[in-house]
Amino acid sequence: MKSLFFTLRIGFAWAFLLLFAMMLVAGAIGERRATYVAPFALIALAVVIVRAYSHVRRVRFLADNPGAATFGSRHRRRIELPFPAAETFDMVDAAIRELPYVDSVESVRDSLQVHARVKRIDPYLSGKQGRRLAFGPAGARRNLVHATIAPGNGTGSLTLICEPEGGAWVDWFHVDDGTNFENAEAITRAISRRIAERRKGEEAVARETATDKELAVAKLSLLHAQVEPHFLYNTLASAQLLTRSDPPKADRMLGNLITYLRGSMPRTGNAMSTLGAELERVQAYLEILRIRMGDRLDVRIEVPEPLQATPLPSMMLQTLVENAIKHGLEPLPGGGTIWILARAAQGRVSLTVADDGRGFSEDGGGTGIGLKNVRERLRLVYDGAASFSIAANFPKGVAATIVVPA
Repeated sequence: MKSLFFTLRIGFAWAFLLLFAMMLVAGAIGERRATYVAPFALIALAVVIVRAYSHVRRVRFLADNPGAATFGSRHRRRIELPFPAAETFDMVDAAIRELPYVDSVESVRDSLQVHARVKRIDPYLSGKQGRRLAFGPAGARRNLVHATIAPGNGTGSLTLICEPEGGAWVDWFHVDDGTNFENAEAITRAISRRIAERRKGEEAVARETATDKELAVAKLSLLHAQVEPHFLYNTLASAQLLTRSDPPKADRMLGNLITYLRGSMPRTGNAMSTLGAELERVQAYLEILRIRMGDRLDVRIEVPEPLQATPLPSMMLQTLVENAIKHGLEPLPGGGTIWILARAAQGRVSLTVADDGRGFSEDGGGTGIGLKNVRERLRLVYDGAASFSIAANFPKGVAATIVVPA
């Protein structure tokens, strides 16, 4: 019914125009002579109706569910894009420039407008050189594309208009064979494709980020669960010897070992520990070493009570202490002192592990894989909000400092 009404509308408009022309001709040359022109007027009217019917059939073929507005030569679209206005403008401008047979494009970024002229191609004819321009009155005009982007809160609203070149009155007498409908659909598809590509890229980045996070959690869990085998074997061997010579000291060593191992159990997911919990495990570790090393090891801890609730990645303090013992104090026959200091300032907490041992050397002393893991873990957990530095201690030794948000 809608297609029939559209065809009849074009036919009545031409019939009225031809009738008016016949009246003018009859007044000029007489009614009798005017009758000779009437067959040509009827043929012209038939051609117009056939062309209107062809237009309707093509639009019905192109559109899934054509409505009354679909058969017209002017089409308007309103599209909401989930991108800022500047990105929306670039996307729309690129989509219009890629239209087939686009003649010229004028884009104004400041006013967020794009205007283009598109050659009108005859959809039914093609030659050796490709599709041909439409002929006759339809070919004398081009199609126009107007796009205006209205900025929103992080979004862009596109108003798209595709219409023939000429005033609205031409819609009563000429059809565009669905070319403006094709242009509107082509631009809409191009924008949808670009949005889908953006979403696909964002999903790929999200999957990659999720994979990296899973790998990071697995790495942190592995580092958390790692207990140096030699330390465990040496401690158990020392406890076995002490059970014969000094049972109370052996009992104290085994108690500290239990505390140390309990704190070294893996946590679920990427749960954070606290400075207090990490300090408790480190103290148990150092007590074991003091029993083994005797007077060769001196421990000094200055960690204020309020700072012990500071969140801290598990095993991080342990790594710094183990590095100071292994590379700084154990190689020296006389041992030395290890300091654990914590300070708070300007919303940040600095944690320092220092020793007066061997200091930096060619075979270690602060450049091993353990400290590389500390840097990597701080990057993964705090995303640049934490820092790690290592420097020579005065007068000798090494000082490693971690700074994290309070």
